[in-house]
Amino acid sequence: MNNEYDNTLFFDEYAKMERSTKGLAAAGEWHQLKPLFPPLHGKHVLDLGCGYGWHCKFSAEQGADKVLGIDLSRKMIEEAKKRNKESKIKYRVCGIEEYEYPENMWDCVISNLALHYIENIEQIFQKVYQTLKPNGIFLFNIEHPVFTAGVGQDWIYSEDGTPKYWPVDNYFLAGERKTHFLGYDVAKQHHTLTQILMGLLNNGFHLEAAEEARPPKEMMNAPGMEHELRRPMMLLVKSSAKK
Repeated sequence: MNNEYDNTLFFDEYAKMERSTKGLAAAGEWHQLKPLFPPLHGKHVLDLGCGYGWHCKFSAEQGADKVLGIDLSRKMIEEAKKRNKESKIKYRVCGIEEYEYPENMWDCVISNLALHYIENIEQIFQKVYQTLKPNGIFLFNIEHPVFTAGVGQDWIYSEDGTPKYWPVDNYFLAGERKTHFLGYDVAKQHHTLTQILMGLLNNGFHLEAAEEARPPKEMMNAPGMEHELRRPMMLLVKSSAKK
């Protein structure tokens, strides 16, 4: 995750988001992501880019014996230790690319909205495969390629401020995209759907599920939520390590 999250002003804005204040209940994708989790009782779970630690806490609540949440942002880890502390959870300031990925260590590796900050995503797939036990599960949520290929990741608006359409450009040109998020310039990495799915298949994974996130009915009355049905924002992928 980029260092913008250690910028105090940016982090303060992030802390105001509903998913920051209310956790998984406020995450529009949670109703689809939750059923994709494998049984975790007695398992070892690694969370890449754990943020506030919501998924670490969920894993512990599901009976996981050992949970490690890593995040490049010191502020995120400090907040995780405050909000989602649990005896079976350890948090560590560490980038996804810097983690050592010991062989056959984890039963489940999860990552939520962090992999679109990684330039060489296939290298991470290789390392995750290495660190998973045989038949271990890799479950992640990444910004959808249609979203990351959006021009500035924003709508084209009519004169009255209504979103007209979502522009997509340079789809097949993977790499850095500059976006404006929470009032700050943020760099993300665009990966095509082929890169994501074939990157998994070419590195030993078996694809178990791929879903495009849609907000649940109970959230559709939230301001602007109807526009979330006009283009996909997130891609949920579950895969298993066949060894």
